[in-house]
Amino acid sequence: MLKPELLEILCCPKCKGDLEYKQAQQTLTCKSCGHVYQVKDDIPIMLVNEGGKS
Repeated sequence: MLKPELLEILCCPKCKGDLEYKQAQQTLTCKSCGHVYQVKDDIPIMLVNEGGKS
């Protein structure tokens, strides 16, 4: 589980939008552009070319 303090400072590297953490899917989804980033072992993988659209 990601710490709330970390979630407060993270933003989408593609468009700088706010992110929504989906704990069950272990993903972060951008509320603006819809890009999805994986979370592996509680580490967000914030690479634009590694993610995809929801």
